[in-house]
Amino acid sequence: MADYQYHDVSKMVDHSLLPPTLTEADLDSGIDLAIAYEVASVCILPYYLKRCAAKLAGTGAKASTTIGFPHGGHTTAIKKAEAEQAIEDGCEELDFVVNISQVLSGGWDYVQNEIGVVTELTHAAGQKIKVIFENCYLQDEHKIRLCEICTELKVDWVKTSTGYGTGGATMDDLRLMRQHSGENVQVKAAGGVRGLATLLEVRAIGATRCGASRTAEMLGEARKQLGLPAIEVTATGSSGY
Repeated sequence: MADYQYHDVSKMVDHSLLPPTLTEADLDSGIDLAIAYEVASVCILPYYLKRCAAKLAGTGAKASTTIGFPHGGHTTAIKKAEAEQAIEDGCEELDFVVNISQVLSGGWDYVQNEIGVVTELTHAAGQKIKVIFENCYLQDEHKIRLCEICTELKVDWVKTSTGYGTGGATMDDLRLMRQHSGENVQVKAAGGVRGLATLLEVRAIGATRCGASRTAEMLGEARKQLGLPAIEVTATGSSGY
């Protein structure tokens, strides 16, 4: 017998609609799928965010998009402008990529200032921020320092990956991030979580969100395990994460 309820897992899922090849029809059908499966949020290409926010209004799912995505090398001013535009377009959760070059260079003042700038404006607007580390390029010492900075700045989530680097979420990284982040900072897995068993594993570690494009497969299996009726909705063009 399953030891979870449906919303325990569906409300972990940030449905990802980020591949550049997705058409407007793909994006609309992906949003519809996310609504049907009652996910936590939809993370969508920035240009389509306003449309996404309008479709999600009243559904309980949050509209989200990316900042400095996927490489993190944008200037702080550009990231700030992206965040301001996203909030104006209805974004409720911003997935922000750190400057990976500065992390690897030990430019911690730069990194902390940049995260702080975008976190401050996000929170001032009453919205939330997820800070993406891109762990596949980092050593544990970098990940730990980022967790410490994010705790100090009171970010809402620390996130393993963009889903577009050389690797995604690992259980060891999730444990490390949970261990070194403050109790008020949540952890999000992204990249490589493609089945219900893995979703449940990251949940057991303490992650509260998971970026996913295979939402229908994961949550369809959960509904089957829980004896709930299948959901008849299909999204086209799903890929990534």
